[in-house]
Amino acid sequence: VASQDGLAFGGGLGLQAGRATVDDSSWERTLVTSADAWAYGGGLGLIAVCDHVITSDTARFALTETRLGLIPATIGPFVVAKLGEAFARQVFFNGAPIGPDLLLRAGMISRSLPAGELDDAVEAEVACYLGCAPGAVAAAKALCRRLVAQDPAAQAEMSAAALADRWEAPEAMAGIEAFFARKEPPWRS
Repeated sequence: VASQDGLAFGGGLGLQAGRATVDDSSWERTLVTSADAWAYGGGLGLIAVCDHVITSDTARFALTETRLGLIPATIGPFVVAKLGEAFARQVFFNGAPIGPDLLLRAGMISRSLPAGELDDAVEAEVACYLGCAPGAVAAAKALCRRLVAQDPAAQAEMSAAALADRWEAPEAMAGIEAFFARKEPPWRS
């Protein structure tokens, strides 16, 4: 079970952390999470790899990389795999925050509830999994991945290479410099 700590859920997930997540052996276990404030960038990527996600009805989500001149490459394969291309296009390009409605329709989140109901909902979901055979749950999860017929790890490597190339682009350098200087990037001036 993962949960949001404070206002941010995993914002700023770095390239190395994203690569480590791809090889994480705990993926055979069921990942249940809740988010009740905001999950931007890598935080949305973390939600994408979870099996069951419950959010508050006031939570906000965004892929903000393009606002820095970057692309959501490290987490991209996982977000697209979870959302599908049509929904991913609605969050991949513009960096705009969205509410849980779109993610609920796309299947990235399971439920959206008032914040005060999150803990009970997560406990109820975990109780369901605890009543199942752990090996069968792991095998069912592995089967789901095979049935999709896409290799997120290979896609993650390709996306990581694209992001590494993007870090060298003048636009990305200017965006990151503006971010740390707390100024508007050139394309917004």
